[in-house]
Amino acid sequence: MRGLPARAGCVFSFSVTAASPPDLSTRMTALERRASASLATIFAARMLGLFLVLPVFALEAARYPGGSDPAVVGLAMGIYGLTQGFLQIPFGMASDRFGRKRVIVIGLLVFAAGSFIAAAAPTLGWLLAGRALQGAGAVSAAVTALLADQTRDAVRTKAMALVGASIGLMFALSLVAAPVLAAGIGWAACSP
Repeated sequence: MRGLPARAGCVFSFSVTAASPPDLSTRMTALERRASASLATIFAARMLGLFLVLPVFALEAARYPGGSDPAVVGLAMGIYGLTQGFLQIPFGMASDRFGRKRVIVIGLLVFAAGSFIAAAAPTLGWLLAGRALQGAGAVSAAVTALLADQTRDAVRTKAMALVGASIGLMFALSLVAAPVLAAGIGWAACSP
């Protein structure tokens, strides 16, 4: 062999083995898979409800009194993100103090109440209030904190990627489903 000094009586042997099994420390445990899947499902269901209105919001808002004012329609669309942004840190602190699951459940109930108000809104003002209440159910920080609590450092990126993929999938699904649902049942069927 070139590059190796020759030694009398020394035999070099090489063994070839099959590929070694993957390091189990980088594979998710059953508990981590279940936690990741259930929290991704919570995120996905919540985001689907929000994303479904994106493609048809401006068209449907025009049916409300005052719905032709782009500033009011834009405020009604964006108030969700504004209230969610303001309440992420308080919800995160509450989840540290009172428990992640409790805060997630409360946030989802607030979000559901806002969804019902928005769906039944007789005016653009009520729609704006419903969207603000939806944003007040800001559980993103608590969900990602719970996911971090339930996974090891070695697999946390995979778990977060699963949540991110579920959000992206819901966005794509909503772009297809929203126009079909709006044409089929419309928002008029939901309001009194």
